[in-house]
Amino acid sequence: MGYKHQTNPIQVPVPGGKTIAEHFGIPSTGSSEVSIAYMVAPAGWGEPFQKPKFDEWTLMVRGKQQIEINGENLILSAGESLLVEKGTNVRYSNPFSDDAEYWSICKPAFSLDLVNREPET
Repeated sequence: MGYKHQTNPIQVPVPGGKTIAEHFGIPSTGSSEVSIAYMVAPAGWGEPFQKPKFDEWTLMVRGKQQIEINGENLILSAGESLLVEKGTNVRYSNPFSDDAEYWSICKPAFSLDLVNREPET
């Protein structure tokens, strides 16, 4: 066939009101090579620290996101992008008043077995 036209991304349920529409990845296409997902994190959203076994690229579309990386705070704004390499201690959150809209690309594909999240506190 030579291509895959994704017209029905998988909606992944996430606590805290964040929405994930996975276009390519394990649940949507069965591929563990890469995952590509469109996300919207509401104001006040956050997740625990993690040390994933995948590289993750974040491309901000709208709003801002706070990313804590190895003890450093970084603010990623619309139009900016970031690569967090596998094995890095990272925490993603949106402590701001507007939603954060972004794309996430993980290689290999995101999976709960590879994310290594710390327990919720």
